Amino acid sequence: MRLLVVEDDPRLANVLARGLREEGYAVDTVETGDAGITQGVLVPYDAIVLDVMLPGRDGLDVVRTLRGRGVHTPVLLLTARDAVGDRIAGLDSGADDYLVKPFDFGELLARLRALLRRPEVVQPMQVIVGDLVIDLTSHVVTRAGETLVLTGKEFALLELFARNVNRVLSRAEIVAHVWDDNHDPFTNALEVYVNRLRGKIDRTPWPPLLHTRRGAGYVLSETPPSAAGA
Repeated sequence: MRLLVVEDDPRLANVLARGLREEGYAVDTVETGDAGITQGVLVPYDAIVLDVMLPGRDGLDVVRTLRGRGVHTPVLLLTARDAVGDRIAGLDSGADDYLVKPFDFGELLARLRALLRRPEVVQPMQVIVGDLVIDLTSHVVTRAGETLVLTGKEFALLELFARNVNRVLSRAEIVAHVWDDNHDPFTNALEVYVNRLRGKIDRTPWPPLLHTRRGAGYVLSETPPSAAGA
């Protein structure tokens, strides 16, 4: 999952980005409201963590502008203001949740997980494909009852496939959600990680679940590539 952090405090922005990356998220950071709007419009983020007190255009204006431009990415506001009226103003601006500083990082993660399972259809936190079980909360993955050990990036890739079971994901879609702005589009990093993931979830004698659709992308499905739905 790819996140945008809009925070003008460099120290806090770095702490958030580092902690979120350790959890397997791809993270971009910007320091101003205008930059947040530009990134939010151009990049299909899965969620935005947005400070309210920004120089110039504040977080509430950023949310209103994004919503006015048709961007419905879930937004978690961060602010030192804890009055009821401030929380109401934040939610009324179009934000999805509100977290008061100082906050526990574990609570931030829990709120993000809640936002990420709020698309058009509420998604389960456990995805089962054949005998592959993916727990999106605990990050525990098992196949045929055996626990698999994945790196953060491998799990992030598997999570994206799990949230889109039976749907072919193009290379561009995968890169947009699993890598941040530092990713070099001319490398074969995606193919390397797909192969690593396959080596863990599809090893012999298990039947393959992660398929390649030539010219289209990849799909997690029990159905063979020739018939997997797009």
